[in-house]
Amino acid sequence: MGLPLLGETFQFFSPYTSMDISPFIRDRVNRYGPVFKTSLVGRPVVVSTDPELNNFVFQQEGRLFQSWYPDTFTEIFGRQNVGSMHGFMYKYLKNLVLKLFGTESLKETLLHEVEVSAWRNLNSWSQHSIVEMKEATATMIFDLTAKKLISYDSSSSSQNLRESFVAFILGLISYPINIPGTAYHKCLQGRKKAMEMLKSLLAERRNNSSSRQCGDFFDFVINEMKKERTVLTEAIALDLMFVLLFASFETTSLALTLAVKFLTDHPRALEELKDEHDTILRNRENRNSGITWKEYKSMNFTFQVINETVRLANIVPGIFRKALKDIQVNGYTIPAGWGVMVCPPAVHLNPEIYKNPLAFNPWRWKDKPEQCGGTKSFMAFGGGMRFCVGTDFTKLQMAVFLHCLVTKYRWRAIKGGNIVRTPGLGFPDGYHIQLISRE
Repeated sequence: MGLPLLGETFQFFSPYTSMDISPFIRDRVNRYGPVFKTSLVGRPVVVSTDPELNNFVFQQEGRLFQSWYPDTFTEIFGRQNVGSMHGFMYKYLKNLVLKLFGTESLKETLLHEVEVSAWRNLNSWSQHSIVEMKEATATMIFDLTAKKLISYDSSSSSQNLRESFVAFILGLISYPINIPGTAYHKCLQGRKKAMEMLKSLLAERRNNSSSRQCGDFFDFVINEMKKERTVLTEAIALDLMFVLLFASFETTSLALTLAVKFLTDHPRALEELKDEHDTILRNRENRNSGITWKEYKSMNFTFQVINETVRLANIVPGIFRKALKDIQVNGYTIPAGWGVMVCPPAVHLNPEIYKNPLAFNPWRWKDKPEQCGGTKSFMAFGGGMRFCVGTDFTKLQMAVFLHCLVTKYRWRAIKGGNIVRTPGLGFPDGYHIQLISRE
C-alpha cells in the first residue's frame, strides 16, 4: 500500500515512454496477480486487470458499484460533473448530451460539418511547410465543437478559451499538489478561467433570451433550466458544458495524431485505407459531393484502423468505481467505500487476448463485433451503462478526417512522434508532418 497518506501515488504517476502496460501495473501484476490493492492520492484502491472482474464492475453499476473518481478529479471537473452523477440524474444528463451527439444529429448535421471543417483545415495546413499534428487537430476539433456547444468563434472572440483548456490538460493527470508553479495548480487555474467565461456567457444568454432562438447546445440547456420543476441547476449546467468542451477534443486529437503516425509507419495499412476511400470517390456520380451516411457506414477498414489505434493508444489509463458494500471476489473482499480502478491497457495489451499485442494490426478487427461497442476485451470507450456517450461522434470525426486526408493528400513525417505516459498519453515533442497534395 506504499507510504502513509502518499501511498504509491508517485510510482503511479512516474512517466514512461512505451506503448506497453505501465511498469507500475506490470510489476504489481507479476508480483500479486491480476487484481491487487494499492493506495493512490490518499485513498485505498483495488486495481483490476482481469477482464471478467472488469465486466462485472461495469455491469453492477448502481447496485454494487458506482462511478467514482478521486477528490482531485472532482476538484478539476467540478462537483456537479456528469461523471459524479448517479441513477436518474446521470441518465437525464446522458439523454441531454445525446441531443447533440446522437445518431440523428450525426446524420443530419455533424457528418457534413465535420467534413467541411476537415477540408478547410487540411487546405490551410497544406499551405505551410510543416504542421504539428496534435496541436493542429486539437484546434480543429475544439473550434468545431465549441461552435456547436456555445457558438464560440476563436477568430472573433476577445478571450482565448482553448488556452484555458491547454493549461487544464497539462495538469489533469499529474500529482495533486496545489502550489503555484505545479501542473496541478495550473490545471485548476485553467478551469477557473474557462468557468468564468462560461458563467459570463450564461448570464449574457439569460439577459438576451427573448431575442435568441435555440441556436446551439447551450441555448438548449438553458431552455431546459427554465422548465417547471427542472432538475437542471446552474452549477450542473456549467460543469456539463465544461466537461463536454474538454472531452470533445482532447482525446480525439490524441487518437487522430497516433492514427496518422501508425499509418506513416505502416505503408501496407495506409495503402489499404487509400484504396477504400478512393473506391468511395470512384463510385460517386459527383466526385466532389459530400460524404453520405451510407458511404460513412461502408468504411470498414477505416473502423478497423480506428479500433486498433484506440486499443494501442489507451488514452484513458484507468476507469474508477467505488464499492457500495463489501463485495466478495475470488475469495477476497473489496471493502465498502474502497475505490476500484479498471485498467483497460492491461486488457488491450494482454497477449492471451490479442496476438502480438504491441503490433499495429488493423486486420485483427476484420468481422469482429467489437467494432460496435464495449466488450470484456475492448473497453477503449468504457463499458456498461456508462459507455462513452461521445463514442459515435469520435469515430465519425476520425473516419471523416482520414477520408479527407488520404483522398487528397500525402504526407511525410518531419520530426517528433515520440510518446510519453504519465500515465496519460502525450507527445512531448509533438508530431510534425508536411502535407503535400496528391494531384
